[in-house]
Amino acid sequence: MEVTLLGTGDTTGTPTVQCNCDTCERARDPDEELRARVRERGIDPTGGVERSRFSVAVANDETGESLLIDLSPDFRHQFLRESVPLPDAAIVTHVHFDHLDGLGNAYRLFDDLPVHAADETDPVTDESVAESVRSRYDYLDTVSVHAQTPFEPFTVAGFEVTLVPVTHPPLLCYGLRIEEPQTGAVLSISGDTCYDVPERSKSALTGADLALVEGIVHPEACEYHPKGGAHHDADGVPRTFGTKHMTLPGARDFADDIAADDYRIVHTAHYVPADRAFADDIGLDGERFTL
Repeated sequence: MEVTLLGTGDTTGTPTVQCNCDTCERARDPDEELRARVRERGIDPTGGVERSRFSVAVANDETGESLLIDLSPDFRHQFLRESVPLPDAAIVTHVHFDHLDGLGNAYRLFDDLPVHAADETDPVTDESVAESVRSRYDYLDTVSVHAQTPFEPFTVAGFEVTLVPVTHPPLLCYGLRIEEPQTGAVLSISGDTCYDVPERSKSALTGADLALVEGIVHPEACEYHPKGGAHHDADGVPRTFGTKHMTLPGARDFADDIAADDYRIVHTAHYVPADRAFADDIGLDGERFTL
């Protein structure tokens, strides 16, 4: 299993358009220390470093197929930049635009693209994620939508995949457990979520070779959220920013909770101060892992 981080940012990405904060400026023009650390992670920093909107490509070396997790609005840019194969299938974790609206790129690129998503009806939208994808992109004849039941494994691109409910109010959202049956390699993805994930879901995500864990901001940012922070640790540090995203310490604790062999924090915003935004455990676009 080869995992490529196509997009590791939040809804605006880093650098954010027309933002001159220290983090965005450092991303556009990395200093030599950051350039050296980025090269050690197998990323070419020419042109700066980036966190585009979230998406992950997972290649199956056993079958020669590939799977795309979420369809970023930066789809075209990501696939041109990383030169990974177009996917044989895709999974949508939830219906926020930064995870779904890249599906329009299927036009003229695919003869057929199966898209898998959850079948649970969301009381807010009165549709499941699968139904929302189908209704929004009904004009794409090449896209077929396949509804899947959470916690019930299904096979796609040679992987055994399980949709795992997480906590991202007000909408339903799902993490993923992706296993390659021949080697037993496991990738877990938390999805967009707060720290308070149901125990059954944590159990399903436990024991991965690599976990991609959502962590949007540093904990001090909770002071500026209308709902503050939640799920504090023993030292009073908030693990949840507002109600639906983890802080960086929350993401690190979550990775520890699910006993991942390795992890990267993803879906990270440019609000993280420049001296912390490029820590080695926070993902960057173009980072690759072989499991």
